[in-house]
Amino acid sequence: MTDTQKIRVLIVDDHPLMRVGVAAIIDGQPGMVTVAQAGSGEEALELFETHQPDITLMDLRLPKMSGVETIRAIRQVHAQARFVVLTTYEGDEDIHQALEAGAQGYIIKGMPYESLVQALERVHAGGRFLPLPVKKALATRTPDSELSHRERQVLKLMATGNSNKRIGELLGITEATVKSHVSTILMRLNVVDRTQAVILALQRGLVHF
Repeated sequence: MTDTQKIRVLIVDDHPLMRVGVAAIIDGQPGMVTVAQAGSGEEALELFETHQPDITLMDLRLPKMSGVETIRAIRQVHAQARFVVLTTYEGDEDIHQALEAGAQGYIIKGMPYESLVQALERVHAGGRFLPLPVKKALATRTPDSELSHRERQVLKLMATGNSNKRIGELLGITEATVKSHVSTILMRLNVVDRTQAVILALQRGLVHF
C-alpha cells in the first residue's frame, strides 16, 4: 500500500514525547501514516493547509489557541475536515464542546492504543468513535447547565479565589452584577455555594488551570 492510499494523520499535541509516541503507533499500522506534527493550534492551521490530512488527531490543551478553537477554525474553511480528540480531559463539558466544534471521535490518554487505531479507522470511514467512559460522562450532562461566556468568565475568576468585588473590577462590571452571575451559576450547576461550584466546574471541565 502506498502512502497516498493510507489514512493520512496530522498529530497536534504540545508535548513532543507524546507526539513521537503517537506517531510511532500510527506509522506502525499498515494502513496509516503520520503526515505532520504540530505543537500548537496556530501551527496546526498552517500544517493542515499544507498537508490536507484525512484526520487530525487533536489534543484539547494547547498553549494559546485551544484544541476546540483550532477545530472550529479549521472547519470554518474545511467543513468536511475530520477530527479525533486525544486528551487527558474527561469532563462532560470538554466532550460536549469538542463534539459541538466538529470532532467525530474522542479518546482519553491512557486508554489502550487499540482505541486510537479503532477511532482513526472508524472516523475515516465516516463514523463516530465514543468509547464507553466518554459516553457515560456525556450522559451525565444536564441540558440546562449551559453557561454564558460571561458566566464562564466569572466562574473562572471564582476558581482562582477572587472576591465578587475583585471579579467586578477585572471584568469592568458592578459587584451587584457579579452577585447576579454567581447566583445564576449556582442555580445552573445545582450547587449551594461557591466552593461546590468550583469543585464541580473542575470535574466537568468548565474550568481548567
